[in-house]
Amino acid sequence: MPYAPLADARDTDRLSLRLWDEWDADGYRLLVREREEARAEREGDRVDEGRLLSLDAARAEVTGARENAPRRGIHCLTLRLRGSDEFLGYCGLVVGRSTIDEPELAYELLRSAHGHGYATEAAAAVVDAARETGRDRLWSTVRTWNTPSFRVLDKLGFRRDHSTADELGEIVWSMLDL
Repeated sequence: MPYAPLADARDTDRLSLRLWDEWDADGYRLLVREREEARAEREGDRVDEGRLLSLDAARAEVTGARENAPRRGIHCLTLRLRGSDEFLGYCGLVVGRSTIDEPELAYELLRSAHGHGYATEAAAAVVDAARETGRDRLWSTVRTWNTPSFRVLDKLGFRRDHSTADELGEIVWSMLDL
């Protein structure tokens, strides 16, 4: 791998970012539920119970994410207020729709954590960590309805590059040269 691995822990003024652990399963499960509820609300639909995670499935996902992080060299980190055990969400680098050389910045927070600047603070820390890996560019892909994510990306200096579409609609690709 031509890049240094992404740091597996980072602190900001208010946040502690760490690799996933088994005790994050409850918070991750709630995050997936909130994501599905928001989708259903946007689409005027009902919550699809099949998209929700059991606690065992959530544990398996967070354990897998932790175990695979060293092999990939990029990963997501959980977010907590410093000195707290309260799960707020996650932020990190993923391949997603991009590549290992130019990964995507990804973040998702529980509704209770929205509006406090946590996504911007965590994402800025991850951008700094990405720079330390030796990468030259990051991407982020965001659906057109996700105005708060565009505000975060704008604050970090991402610029909109192009759009694509899939069966769920338009996706805006934003890029940041490191």
